[in-house]
Amino acid sequence: MKKLYLIRHAKSSWADPTLRDFDRPLNKRGRRDAPFMGKKLAERKIKPDFIISSSAKRAEQTVQILAKAIAYPQKRIYFSEAIYLADENGLYRILRSCDDRVNSLLLVGHNFGITDFAVSISGTQIENIPTCGIVAMKFDLDSWQQVEPNTGRLLFFDWPKKYKKER
Repeated sequence: MKKLYLIRHAKSSWADPTLRDFDRPLNKRGRRDAPFMGKKLAERKIKPDFIISSSAKRAEQTVQILAKAIAYPQKRIYFSEAIYLADENGLYRILRSCDDRVNSLLLVGHNFGITDFAVSISGTQIENIPTCGIVAMKFDLDSWQQVEPNTGRLLFFDWPKKYKKER
């Protein structure tokens, strides 16, 4: 059995119009939401075997905050530029290239690819994964190479505004 946690990066800043999109950091809300959602992952006792993240600044900052919350070693995070503009097919390629010794994978990426991928892989209608949203699913498969559309079963879909009253 495999478990996958798809996470969209936290809210990013548009304050500096001279920055390339790739270099945009988290804004105030993103810096608030990422630790909050990291706490939610920790409460669920989620301990991934491996973490892959887009190497875009906002994704890097998000995953570093999440990893700290779940006590995942920062030096073991794999950053991939391929995730930055990856569409659904690109994300399938990345997932299928994962080592099968990894049974629990956390992947941090961007919209619209991450939402399209979550919908395809789980067969669940998700209109949009909001910033710092988490889609968790499991697969009754032995290999990441076996992952196809509709092979995942949704475990949960979580996002910061769902907890508006808690924050």
